[in-house]
Amino acid sequence: MSISTKEMTQLGDWLTGWFDNRTQALAEPAWYVHLWLWQRLIPGGIQGQPALFIEQASALTPAQAYRPRVMVLFPDQVQYYSCREPQKWRGSGAQPERLTRLTAEDLIPLPGCVLQLRRCNYLETNPEYEASPAPGYRCEFAYNGQTRRVELGWRVNAQTLTIYDRGVDPSTGQVLWGALMGPYVFHKRA
Repeated sequence: MSISTKEMTQLGDWLTGWFDNRTQALAEPAWYVHLWLWQRLIPGGIQGQPALFIEQASALTPAQAYRPRVMVLFPDQVQYYSCREPQKWRGSGAQPERLTRLTAEDLIPLPGCVLQLRRCNYLETNPEYEASPAPGYRCEFAYNGQTRRVELGWRVNAQTLTIYDRGVDPSTGQVLWGALMGPYVFHKRA
């Protein structure tokens, strides 16, 4: 079931901003690194849809952002893209004014990186939205001459963004990075 235009606006507001998982990292430092996460709205969107530029960094080295990507929101799904020139856009999470120049031509679609989007908690006054792997899709792509697999997913409400992303070895199925001991729980800071 597609989410409404009003819900898309709410979802975009909740997903946009600067987040960190400080509370979680302090509570469980052996399992969670303190991360900063930026999700910035791209002016004009991509393909006529709202789109977010995403990158993250260790809170100890915020100038060394990594994993730049773009998430395009459709009423029933989310599609991920990589940047053709990641270095050109590095740091745009902390400097979102640079994103006025980002266009669809700067992006490479990641065909298998598609999530189903749905609203949760329909009867509650504080809804949540969830994006989970779409049936039949597998997020795999070539990077530095190797096949990479990422299992994606998230849940968001007005205060919290819970991320289930993790990298998986495509040949063994072994989890290599990310949500090894459970999801990362980020709180919006700005």
